[in-house]
Amino acid sequence: MDWQDEGVVLSVRHHGENARILSLLTESHGRHAGLLRGSGQSKSGGAIQPGQVVRAEWRARLSEQLGYYTLEALQHPAALMLDDPARLAALSCACAMVDAALPEREPHPNLFAATRALFSLMADLPEPESWGALYVRWETGLLAEMGYGLDLDSCAATGAPDNLTHVSPRTGRAVSAEAAAPYAERLLVLPAFLVPGRGGIAEGAGGERDSRQAVLDGFALTGHFLENRLFAQLHAPLPLARARLLDILLRA
Repeated sequence: MDWQDEGVVLSVRHHGENARILSLLTESHGRHAGLLRGSGQSKSGGAIQPGQVVRAEWRARLSEQLGYYTLEALQHPAALMLDDPARLAALSCACAMVDAALPEREPHPNLFAATRALFSLMADLPEPESWGALYVRWETGLLAEMGYGLDLDSCAATGAPDNLTHVSPRTGRAVSAEAAAPYAERLLVLPAFLVPGRGGIAEGAGGERDSRQAVLDGFALTGHFLENRLFAQLHAPLPLARARLLDILLRA
């Protein structure tokens, strides 16, 4: 029993003195674990770390066994972010979220493509106001992929697609400014960059501060539904990596 696929390394755990158990998000085989013998390095000699893109060969006598990996390193986005703790934390957070949320061996090719694209774009965007918005969009995609997508196309109260500013924490549906006004303190803020058809990050008179606040509002929005829908259904807390990422962003 064997296959070859492209994958993103999600986690690496020691197994004995001279082996590692790897969890990969693969394009065609979903989240898949396997044993990597030796020093935890790829065929090209580099150490395997979360976020790395690899070509993987998996072998086992029976399909239900853990099996063994042979890896060839293709890309290492983290190498382009070594001087940026926030981006490194975001990369680690995305890997931890996928590793904790996805059922094993269930293909999710759209999520694989989105994760690869996120890491590539993050490597080119040093400002949190840019990659932070992309990361929040990625989390909305994770929610949708797992069956908990948000409905942000029109107002839940009026049906109109205009002036959407909030989201109901109960239904996950957007609400317009007019309909939200009497209940705004009980609703979640909807940043403009998540509204369908709106590009970029909302900026007001405060410029960069408003952009940063929009990103934090986005994290609060997706965090609510990740915690109270997806991970509540899994009977698990949000990965600690997400709290570490938020702490870095708040202190930046």
